[in-house]
Amino acid sequence: MRSKVIPAMVLALGMVNFSGALFAHHGTAAFDTDKKVTLKGTVTEWFWSNPHCLLQFDVKGEDGKVVHWIGETQNPVTMTDGGWSKSSFKVGDEVTVALFPVKNGLPLGRIITVLLPNGKTLDAMGGTRTYK
Repeated sequence: MRSKVIPAMVLALGMVNFSGALFAHHGTAAFDTDKKVTLKGTVTEWFWSNPHCLLQFDVKGEDGKVVHWIGETQNPVTMTDGGWSKSSFKVGDEVTVALFPVKNGLPLGRIITVLLPNGKTLDAMGGTRTYK
């Protein structure tokens, strides 16, 4: 019995140890990059962390139902170079988010731009712009 447990534990530990590397870097295959969606919503949370920053926001539909969306960006270092910061968003901010939605229809996507309440647009694909 003991002779089977140790190899099984070693195998399980090895799989867990190496599986992280397989999923560490991924492309945009999950996103519908041919479809840009623009949503107006209220920020519920802003995660400034590796490996991706996440903006969570609620969007009220025409039917009155609220849908909770999550948009991802790159890592904080890359986003800082584009003018983003840990304090870019506050809970309750009204924002307009343009993103590439996931292909499976869930309320998730890759952020393209975010229009802030002050009129500044943060560009997740490279740089910042201000529109008046």
